[in-house]
Amino acid sequence: MTLPRRYLFVAAIVVGSFLLFLIQPMVARLALPRLGGAPNVWNSAMLVYQALLLGGYAYAHAIGRLSLQRQFMLHVTLFALAGLSLPIALADWASFGPGLEVLWVPALLLASIGPVFFVVSAQAPLVQRWYAASPDAGDPYPLYAGSNLGSFAGLLSYPLLVEPNLTLSQQAWMWTAGYVVLGILVLLLARARWQVETAHAGGEAHGEAGATVPLKTILLWLVLAAVPSGLMLSTTTHLTTDILAMPLLWVLPLGLYLLSFVPAFSERRTVTQVLTRVAPIVVLLVGGLAMVPQSVGGLTIALSTVVMLFILAVALHGKLYDLRPDPSRLTLFYLVMSAGGVLGGMFTALIAPLVFDWVWEHPILVLATAALLPLGGLFAWQQKLEESERWRLPSVLGAILLASVLAATMAVTVAKGMDYVTLAIFVAMAWLAVLVKFHRFAFIMILLLMMLGRGGGGHLNAYDEGDRTRSYFGVYNIKDIEQRGVRVLTHGTTVHGGQFLAPDRQREPTSYYGRSAGVGLVLGKSAQVFGVDADVGIVGLGAGTLACYREPEQTYRYYEIDPAVLAFSDQERFTFLSQCSPGAETVIGDARLALEQEPAGQFDVLVVDAFSSDAIPLHLLTREAFGIYNRAIRDDGALLIHISNRFLDLQPVLASAAEECGCQVALRRDDKLPTGQELSQSDWVVMTRDPAVMARIKQATGADLWQDLNAPLDEPWTDDYASILPLIKWKYLMGIH
Repeated sequence: MTLPRRYLFVAAIVVGSFLLFLIQPMVARLALPRLGGAPNVWNSAMLVYQALLLGGYAYAHAIGRLSLQRQFMLHVTLFALAGLSLPIALADWASFGPGLEVLWVPALLLASIGPVFFVVSAQAPLVQRWYAASPDAGDPYPLYAGSNLGSFAGLLSYPLLVEPNLTLSQQAWMWTAGYVVLGILVLLLARARWQVETAHAGGEAHGEAGATVPLKTILLWLVLAAVPSGLMLSTTTHLTTDILAMPLLWVLPLGLYLLSFVPAFSERRTVTQVLTRVAPIVVLLVGGLAMVPQSVGGLTIALSTVVMLFILAVALHGKLYDLRPDPSRLTLFYLVMSAGGVLGGMFTALIAPLVFDWVWEHPILVLATAALLPLGGLFAWQQKLEESERWRLPSVLGAILLASVLAATMAVTVAKGMDYVTLAIFVAMAWLAVLVKFHRFAFIMILLLMMLGRGGGGHLNAYDEGDRTRSYFGVYNIKDIEQRGVRVLTHGTTVHGGQFLAPDRQREPTSYYGRSAGVGLVLGKSAQVFGVDADVGIVGLGAGTLACYREPEQTYRYYEIDPAVLAFSDQERFTFLSQCSPGAETVIGDARLALEQEPAGQFDVLVVDAFSSDAIPLHLLTREAFGIYNRAIRDDGALLIHISNRFLDLQPVLASAAEECGCQVALRRDDKLPTGQELSQSDWVVMTRDPAVMARIKQATGADLWQDLNAPLDEPWTDDYASILPLIKWKYLMGIH
């Protein structure tokens, strides 16, 4: 028979991988109204994908014992059955309750896309196995590079092409059409390989080809797959928690992780060899910053962090490729690789948020990478020193001792703000590590000392001067700044609230909530505008600052998705709530879902302030969300929405929402701030269906303080369609202020 050309196998692998990684951001977007936009939601989604991938690879490995004809029949049957769950839709599941997101978010995603993701995930190893069934086919492993190229294309096309141009329902049908195309390709492959002799195809099952793989090699495969997988997720968390809190960056680490397989599994080894030689230098210069607790370089460090991820992943995946077995053990190899991916994902997405109070998994995984990288000396004298029984140990111990002194010195220069001296010491330590690169333990120890010297002091200060809490929704720090007389709450790189330490100033609003901010103007005059007994709802508790705008006869009701945030007020780390609004009810859970289930018209004012760390929950700014808000307030009530954001201009979204409901709308930009008041520049939007209410607000607060919004979006945000691309402040993102 005439065997099909290689392109048919490549097409099947590329299409399958494209669909797999197109569905990932699509389902995460579909889940926004239920889950919000926290970085750990993405990590939970990634864990589900990795688990399903493991299941698909296990299935591909298990059916290797069958003849090719039976493999085709079984796979086509499962393919058709899984297709009955299309088009893609979110499963109608209830949550397990607040605080258990780490369990029920993966369960929801698993129920929503499990069948189709499982069967498509088996494509890459199955197609490679079918390709290798012919004795004349050649090495099947480079086809995996095509698989990951398709994955990268699918992932990248979503935010750039699919999301801005298609609604979610259209996306679901587009994905269904792609699934049909993939099914046709599978049938074509089945037809082409139907007559290949079973004896060759089933050789692995009968032990006719390939020696048994040693357990040590299997464990090494597992670790080499686990560390880059975990590092990809820890890089995501590290970026969005402490460097650049921008949701669009969530796909960047995954995209580069996938792209790393392309050179690593290529038959041409030049790129992989070059990056492998560079990797130890990169892990020193960039990985040495892995413990820095706050942003010190914005976009520069963000880019260097993701570049490090790519280079290290290429190096480790290249080492994995070099250890690949005979094609008869191909499915076992990919099964172990997938299991390693799941282990790395479990460590980062499940274990770390429960065990660590900061993103400690990131420096741990950087050190683990250093333990696995191919090292060796750069110079001939290093090899002689390594082989010298007399000088090897003294030189290594001397280098570690010198590095310890330099690290201690660097910690002092960091504390004193001596940036150029710090940089010089940092580079000197990196060079010292290069000199002892022939000794792995010394290399790792100096890298650890670089981390501690550059970032350890910040963590010691965090523990010494305040509290640190990590929940499913992020890392919170409470710190007393004595010289300013204030206690601040930060979430990642964003100040989330503050309170003066002096007893006579503890009720004074700070941060984005000062008396000259939009929310301060309206709530400060709420008795005049809405009555002395006004009912106020507040979405997003934070430090509880807004509680001190409450008048004696008014009722305040709070909505907070994270129990850890409420604990700050319950434990009186911040006393706004206990001093100004004692006994106020706080609803724990997603505010949108809670408001949807509560009685209509219960508030005179509803404040929406749930956009922490610049990570915008799109589901709180859609047409459907504003419908819920307007239902929750009375006809003569008002909405106050906080839209301060470093990276996105949200004015067009609010303008579209006002246009949709026929509402009056105005913006208060508070950027002329007095010193010593602990105030932050803020943008607040007030929206009301009643023109008379807007007139009263402007009359009571000062009409000249309010301005019109920018032009509305061409297409308003809905649960079915939203794209942040047109709203990005590119100048700020690029560091041009």
